[in-house]
Amino acid sequence: MTQFTDLGLGAPLCAAVAAEGYQTPTPIQAGAIPHLLAGRDLLGIAQTGTGKTAAFALPILERLGRPDESGQRPHPARKSTRALILTPTRELAAQIGASFGVYGRGTGLRHFVVTGGVAFGAQINALARGIDILVATPGRLLDLAQAGHVRLDAVSIFVLDEADRMLDMGFIRDVKRIVGLVPVQRQTLLFSATMPDSVAGLAASILNKPERVEATPPATTVERIDQKIMFVSRDDKRRLLERLLAQEDAARVIVFTRTKHGANRVAEQLAKRGHKADAIHGNKSQNARQRALSDFRDGALRALVATDIAARGIDVDGITHVVNFDMPVEPESYVHRIGRTARAGADGIAHSYCSPDELDQLRAIEKTIGRKVSIDADHPFHLEHLAAGYANGQRGGAKPQAAYSQRPRPANQGHRPKSGGRPMHRAKKAG
Repeated sequence: MTQFTDLGLGAPLCAAVAAEGYQTPTPIQAGAIPHLLAGRDLLGIAQTGTGKTAAFALPILERLGRPDESGQRPHPARKSTRALILTPTRELAAQIGASFGVYGRGTGLRHFVVTGGVAFGAQINALARGIDILVATPGRLLDLAQAGHVRLDAVSIFVLDEADRMLDMGFIRDVKRIVGLVPVQRQTLLFSATMPDSVAGLAASILNKPERVEATPPATTVERIDQKIMFVSRDDKRRLLERLLAQEDAARVIVFTRTKHGANRVAEQLAKRGHKADAIHGNKSQNARQRALSDFRDGALRALVATDIAARGIDVDGITHVVNFDMPVEPESYVHRIGRTARAGADGIAHSYCSPDELDQLRAIEKTIGRKVSIDADHPFHLEHLAAGYANGQRGGAKPQAAYSQRPRPANQGHRPKSGGRPMHRAKKAG
């Protein structure tokens, strides 16, 4: 089995890792560290919980701590930095900064974190001396750069962390401006949990012949999670969710939607019905996200409606239920979603609301997790024909018998149109 000492890291860093209780690298660490020590660009596909931060922090510390041709270790010039880690949120920046502090304790390298929400004075003073490793959010970094308080022309290692979340929060222009300020000749690392076209395009534009390393999060302890699939129409999903929230044991519920607009809509509908709910997604301000998280953690909110990307910032124990209001497009997201419950040895419950147009997602999920999800028909909105058809392997579910003939025909539609008249069509409900 690979050990940290096998990856090419020096004794001080191996000792720092061992002091934190780690002996065996995670897959993303074992895959990425040798490439990064060799100076290669890297495209890392990894979610939270895979050891991603150490995968780039350790080789950065190792490379920046090496002496140059003269036998001396280079030092940063005034107002400059040798390594830049760009991250979408203050919380993540603080976590990354803390990791550099722990692992780099004996290296003599200086690191610093700059984010919004903090007075400029202390940041300007720290940057004036020069920094070996700078961790920053895009907006504050550009403010400091435009004011002449930091130079990026000496960056030799550039890391773009959580690129998909960065783009989801609308930072693409800021990212491109920052890329234009760092040298063309550099080592570039891009990490992302998912690889939509927007991230793939960005990666192609900033990486040079990158190595690609993928890692999945640790397997969820599914035996502690009571997973249920509920076949329901889209129009009835909200009422089914309200039925859950009426139960006392649903004390802390995360509800996942596919889009930001969907998260807002569900949260607003719940609030109007008297439920304590709020939404969290990339279009919300930092303060709004923090307030919602704090209220959820403190119990002021019972339901937090979130998109997949925004949910990565949620670190809350005691979540009783996870609800997949929209089935995830990527089956791996299902594992990540339900892993929010049953943490720290607790039991958890995961409900997935599957409408007729989401059967393909359900099939992909069951294939990924290697098991069938139990069907819960004990609710008034159950679509028996869909459940029966799915169990029999029919793609669209079994059609309900005489779905329309059983309904009484309205009196004003009980005749055929006259010759030459426009045929009458059944109006479709808005989806």
